[in-house]
Amino acid sequence: MAGFEHMLTVAAEALKLLLEGAALIAVLCGVGAALLSAAQSVRDRPPTALVDLRIRFGSWLAVALEFQLGADIVGTTVSPSAEALLQLGLIALIRTFLNYFLGRELAEQAKLRAEITGSPTR
Repeated sequence: MAGFEHMLTVAAEALKLLLEGAALIAVLCGVGAALLSAAQSVRDRPPTALVDLRIRFGSWLAVALEFQLGADIVGTTVSPSAEALLQLGLIALIRTFLNYFLGRELAEQAKLRAEITGSPTR
């Protein structure tokens, strides 16, 4: 049984590392997409340039937050002590709070974009 528990611990640690890596990649993709959007807006100068940039980057940040939360949950499964569970609860609350308000901000930016362009939100 100890061998099985060790195998699960190793698998959980690997999955946690994978999710943390995915979060980092999401942030890097967001930075890359934002830089490309900024470079394109300098050239084209659309009226929605800043709004588009914020939506693009914010969307990637929301994805990264979700990966980070998943990594925290997986990390807690291998050491479910009271302290670890309390820490997970606090981290989950903070990340959920951030994700909620980021989502609201993205919705506001999409609404602003629709107002600027006169088209419905997508």
